[in-house]
Formats: sequence, C-alpha cells, structure tokens
Amino acid sequence: MAGIKDVAARAGVSVATVSRVLNGHSGVRADTRSRVLSAVSELRYRPNAVARSLRTDQTRTLGLIISDVLNPFFTELARAVEDAARSRGYSVIIGNADERLALQDHHVRTLLDRRIDGLLVSPAEGDSVALREAALSGIPMVFVDRWIEGIDVPVVRADGRAAVRELVGHLYALGHRRLAIITGPVATTTSNERVEAFRSALREYGLPLPEAYIGQGDFQTESGRRVTSAFFGLGEPPEAVFATDNLMALGVMDELRLRGLRVPDDMALAAFDDIAWFPHTDPPITAIAQPTPELGHRAVAALTDLVEGRSADSVTLSAHLIPRRSCGEDERSRR
Repeated sequence: MAGIKDVAARAGVSVATVSRVLNGHSGVRADTRSRVLSAVSELRYRPNAVARSLRTDQTRTLGLIISDVLNPFFTELARAVEDAARSRGYSVIIGNADERLALQDHHVRTLLDRRIDGLLVSPAEGDSVALREAALSGIPMVFVDRWIEGIDVPVVRADGRAAVRELVGHLYALGHRRLAIITGPVATTTSNERVEAFRSALREYGLPLPEAYIGQGDFQTESGRRVTSAFFGLGEPPEAVFATDNLMALGVMDELRLRGLRVPDDMALAAFDDIAWFPHTDPPITAIAQPTPELGHRAVAALTDLVEGRSADSVTLSAHLIPRRSCGEDERSRR
C-alpha cells in the first residue's frame, strides 16, 4: 500500500508539502497542489483514518457549511446541528455559502485552516475542488441534504420522491391537470431528484409536462416571482405550480399578489420544504415536509463517529406531504 513518502516522490515534492495539501492548507501553489492530488489518485493513497483519530490536537470543533442561511430550512438544520453537537461536547463554526460555489470553497479552506475535527456540508451548485481535496485528505466529512456525485463520504438526506408522487396524486384528485414546476439550480442533486419525481408521477397519471411548464429557478424568492410571471405569459397558464423549495413558493405568492390574484382561486400552489409559518399564511400552504431536526442530529452522529475513529453509513429518511388549503382542498383536508 502506498504511503505519504511514495506520494511525495511521485509528485516531486516534500512530505511536508503533501501533508499541507492533504490538510487543505491554502498556502500551496495551484500546480503543486494539482501534482500532489494526481499522485494521490494514481497511487490510490488514503490516509490512515484510525491514526488521524488518535491525534492529540483535536479542537472539539465541527464545521458546518450551509447553502443559504436565509432559507428557513437551512436555519432549522443549523439549529439542529448545533444542538446535537453541543450534546456530544463539540462546538460548531458555520459558513454560509449563499448558493455560491466560490464562497463555499472559501469557507471549506478557512475551516480546515482552523483545524476543525470534521466537516458537515450541504453543497452549493456545481463541482467543488475544495471538497474533493478535503475528501482526499481524509478529513472526516458528511454531506447533509445535498451531495456531490463521485465524492465518497456518508450522505444524510431525506428522500422526497414518494411524497412528490403523493402530491401529484393529490393535485390530480382535486381536478388539476395543467401542472407546472419551478426547479432549483440544475446541478443540485435535490433539485434534480424532485424534478424527475414530478415528471415520473405525471406520466403515471397520463399528464404531460411541457417544457414551458418547467421554470428554471435558483432556490431564491425572486426566481419564484420571475418564473410565475413567465407562466402567466403563456397562452394557457398552469392551473397548479409546485415550487421545489419554500423561498420560491414565497415568490409565487408575491407575483400573484402583485397581479391582484389569489391562491388557490387563480393558481394552486404547493411547496417542497414545509416551514413554521406555512400553516399561518392565507391560505395555509400545502407542503412536503422533511424531518429537518432528525437530519441534523443524524448528520452530527455520523460525523462524530468518523472523527472518533468509527465507521459511519449514509442515512436516508422520508419526507411526507402535508395537505392544507393552497391547492383548493376542502374542509376535510385542513390540518
């Protein structure tokens, strides 16, 4: 099995340089970092996770990088992570990526420079050099909610496909036939999963999904408003809209209000990611809820297992539909 000296020899650098690259330090030239990571890949070198867990300079600090701190889902997730970490004797440093890959990678390198013991990440859109480097370096890491294909670390997430299928059946039963969707960023795993689940469910009910009914959003309020405006520019606007996150659902409501229209009289609305104030809007919003506190607790449990030298598996929980009144439900569907 290749060791760190073999990696150094293959890359033509010192062992200390290899160590700096593998620990995510920023003070290494880009070409040197690239040679070291290529050597790591070619030699299939993996740091000794047990040895790392026995080091004496642990900080009892975890890093958490979330995609958007203004999104109520991630705010609740961060609270759950902090509570779970504190109960295990760890502190948490939070970085807000603001759905920007460059800012996310800046936070990754900054947290590694602070010698955190492990990293929890809900990745922003796109591939991440910093996260791939962190995974190769052996830093204990867990993805939560979202993940990046090809990075082999545990993922703690909720599977929303069954709930999306239930939502489509619910809309169909209410008489809606022209169903549209507002998607998130194209490279996020959660957005792609929700779109494919929606498309598949529509096929089951013999309903089309025209390209014009697929609105490209970005998990931000303004994109929900913009896409809804475009829907009303169609010759035949959709009867119901499924916003794949809560902020875009808010944008739908804003655009309808601006036009003097109402949910659900003029357009039915459902959202992915239930939040505390959805039951209190007028009308209350039908939503798919994730078990957010449990996601946070299970993610911390997986990460601390890795930090303390134990193995950790991926965890998949289930999301569920909460019908309220934003899709034209009758009194029996109120909750």
